Order: sequence, then structure tokens, then C-alpha cells
Amino acid sequence: MKKITKYLSAALLTLSLASCNDWLNDVDNKSSVDDVTVFNTAETIDLYVNGFYTWLNSYGQFGERQFSGSWTEAMTEIFKYSGSNQTARGGQPNIYSQLAIPMSPGGNLYGVWDNAYSCIRRINQFLELENTYATSYTAQQRAQWQAQARFFRAFMYFQLARRHGGVILYTELPTGPNKARSTADETWDLIAEDLDFCIANLPETWTGANVGRTTKYAAAALKSRAMLYAERWQDASDAADLVIKSGKYALVANYAQAWKGDNSESILQFSYNRTLGPNTQFDANYAPSTDKSTASCGPAPTQELVESYEKKDGTKMDWTPWHGTTQTPPPYDQLEPRFAATVIYPGSMWKGLKMDCSIQGPNGYFFAYGTQALSEGNTCSGYFLRKLLDESNTDVVTQRSIQPWVELRYAEVLLNKAEAAFRLGNIADAQNAMNQVRARVGLPAKTSTGDQFWADYRNERKLELAFEGHLFWDMNRWRLCHIEYNNYRRHGMKVDNGSYEYVAIDNQNQMFDPKCYVLPIPQEELNNNNLIVQYPEWL
Repeated sequence: MKKITKYLSAALLTLSLASCNDWLNDVDNKSSVDDVTVFNTAETIDLYVNGFYTWLNSYGQFGERQFSGSWTEAMTEIFKYSGSNQTARGGQPNIYSQLAIPMSPGGNLYGVWDNAYSCIRRINQFLELENTYATSYTAQQRAQWQAQARFFRAFMYFQLARRHGGVILYTELPTGPNKARSTADETWDLIAEDLDFCIANLPETWTGANVGRTTKYAAAALKSRAMLYAERWQDASDAADLVIKSGKYALVANYAQAWKGDNSESILQFSYNRTLGPNTQFDANYAPSTDKSTASCGPAPTQELVESYEKKDGTKMDWTPWHGTTQTPPPYDQLEPRFAATVIYPGSMWKGLKMDCSIQGPNGYFFAYGTQALSEGNTCSGYFLRKLLDESNTDVVTQRSIQPWVELRYAEVLLNKAEAAFRLGNIADAQNAMNQVRARVGLPAKTSTGDQFWADYRNERKLELAFEGHLFWDMNRWRLCHIEYNNYRRHGMKVDNGSYEYVAIDNQNQMFDPKCYVLPIPQEELNNNNLIVQYPEWL
């Protein structure tokens, strides 16, 4: 009889997916359970399914999968790691941003091929076992188990598709190592098919101990995201409409609360538990040195990000006077609310301290990139990250981080709708969806059309979703990386004895080669699969 030792062990982790649930109870402390035992009760089947939810953590911004522990934003204009030591959250992502072709079939820091297919195999094994051993349960129970599994199969194929396009498609356990890759259209077809099954079979909401599981609307939200990548604009628009017209979600009034979970904006989140686990070291890694953090990364939002924010009245700030050296403090207080909620800047307050961010410190000091291998919580740009950090955590060194990771939130769905509507030529719908996001922070509505709307939308999406893992992938799917992320340098604001100096924080140009829009198939797959053919870009 087949064993599912490591799969059930993963499910037996003590995990909280929402603050009010208590899903993962011990099952006689078994580390190896046969198939019949697992499918004996609905409770143990739930435990099996629960293991899939951990991937929301591992593929989120607090996890390690998207870029081997780093953020893909480090390959964009809005963010840089201050530390130059050759580690994750330091020199590794910085080097990747400076090499036109930083990866190969033999190694790729933001490839996920092996892990994704391991997860897909787990899902397909569950579906096969469920089909064999769960026949005594009601049709509704079975459909909901299957739908949760297929949600995460779509989630994992989405991770592969946005990196590779067409990949090898498995909807059942493989019978051997050899299988050809499918086309990009076929890959997006499977993702859409799985999510449509979820939309048809998952409940609108869960109750009691099941609160926090994926729902009909989480599946629709994920579909609205995935279909933008597939350039299936009507499908993306329809999926977004399903969420919007449900009336179950709304933008919270305060943008600073938007990504914190357990609110009307959260569609699907992964929550943590400081005592029982899981939890993270996010604050220890990303907090400024005033928190006694000695992390090597030193997350540094850039001047390019700062200058992307409009003034509170919706007009653009003229930053020309600060593109040199001046004694006049930058007009940070004139920028719209998302700026102060996202960035710690000179003169801002953080945990009761007025941040200095200068060469002298004392509250968070500036240093020139390359002069310190370890940033020890300081910055090469003159700015620190605020968004996603827990300001209530007063001891990041010993207190693990437990702020939820919100994988799908309502603001993204509105922006997905705006983009899909624009692509379809429905400019009024596009403006309406985007302007709802702007209205939340008191910005006036945009009435632009054509190329100007597209520029406005791109900026709106960049700022609203800053540091939530979208920008680099958006620029990839728009095929703009080789244009805008090629032969440029990022900047910061050096503060020194009351003077403000606009400085480059890259010691060489950033690069991007168009062949990197499609990541290579790993060499191990090529060695073991006689039917696989490498992507043309990598032949």
C-alpha cells in the first residue's frame, strides 16, 4: 500500500491560516499513515489538504521560494539590497540585476521548477487517492476537497507559467520520466480549467474552524491575475467582476491597514502563530537598525520609487531641485498617503523615534553601496522599508514575526479589472476600477485615455502593490524589462549635515536581456526526460 509519510507530516505542522481557526490537530502523532487511515475520516483528509496551504507562505514575500529568499523587486527600479555580501537579501539579487543573463539551465535563483513539480505531484497523488478511498463521502465534501487541491495546482502552474510559458502538464501521477512540454496556451488552459472547477465547487465563505480556506472568490481573484499573464482579457475581466459584484470585499479606509489581513480587503491570507508556529524572521531581516536588527540585507527603497508618488492633490511633484545637492529638505510631507505608509524617510517617525537616515545617524544611517558587506540594518539609499513590517513588534531579535501574508487582496482585483477593461477598450470601466483605488487615499479621479491612461495605470499598480511581489513580474509580462531595466542606475538621497544629495546607489548599470523573459528548463530535467526540448531562447 502506498505511503504518504512526508506529505502527511507536512500537514501535521501546527499551522494557522486565519486567526480564528484551529485546523491542524495531531493525528495520534503518526509520522507514517497508510492511505486507508488517512481517508478514514473527514478530519484526516482535511489535514492532508492543509499541507497545500503552506505554499502560500513559501511563495509569499515572507517565504523563500520566489527568488531564493530575496525579493524580485530587487531587479526593478524601486528597491535595492544595501548589503553587498554574496547571500540572499544581499549581494546575490544585486548581482542578478547587473547581469544581462544571470541564469542558465544549470542554475537559476528565481527558478522554481523542481519545487513546483514536487508540489504538483503531491496534489495529483491526493486527487488519485481521494478518487480511490473517499467514495463514501458526500458529493459536496469530495468536490470541496478536490477544488482546494486544484486551486493549489493552478497556483503552482501559475508560478511555472509566468516563468516559462508552456511547461509539462501533469493532471495525474506520471508513469515514467519522459513527457514533452505543452504550449503556453495549453498551460493557461489547465490553469483556467482548474480555477473554474474551484469557482463552481468552493463555497463563497467558510464558517467555524474552516474560516481561512480558499473560496470561490479567491479562485476568481487568482484567475483574474493569471489571465492577465495569459492575455485573455475577457476572462480576466469576468473573473474580477465575479469578486467585485459579490459585494463581499471592500477597500479598507486606511491604506496602511490594507495588507495586514483579517479585514474586508483580504481575500486569501496565510496567518502565523508566534508560540506554536509557523512564524517568520521577516522583521529581523527587514527592520531598520533602530530595531537592533543586524540583518545583512538593509532593504533600501529608491528615489525612483519616492518620485513616483503624486502630491496629495494628484499633481506631480517637480523633483528637479533635488537632483543635485541642496540644503532644502525634500517635500516628503506633500506626498500622497501611500508614500508614508510604505517608506521610512528622513524625519519620519518609527517606533517612537524620529528617523535621521543620514551619514551621521543616529537613527538609521546612510552608507555608500559597496562600502559595507553587511548593512546591519542600515541603508544605501537614505530610505528604509515600512510596508509589511510590524510596528508593534518591539523586539525583532527575539520575537518572531506573525503579521499575515495576504496573497490576494481586493485592491489587486480592482487593478486587474482596470487593466483587462483597458485592453478590451472599455475605458470607462477601466477608469472606474482604478479610480476606486485612488479614492481610498484621497487622490482625484483620472480621466486619461489611451497611452496616458496606460502610463497612469502602470504607476498606480506599482504604488498600490509596492513590495507585494508584483512589479518585476508585471514588467516581464508587459515585455518592458529589456527597455526600462537595461542600462540604468537607481538613486537615493544622501543626507549629510543638513544637506541633501541625489546619488546613484548602483556601482554599475542594471541589465536585462530579452531572452530572460522565458527561463530555461533546468539541466537535470533535460538529462532525465527524453521528450523534453529546451526553449528556443536557450538553445
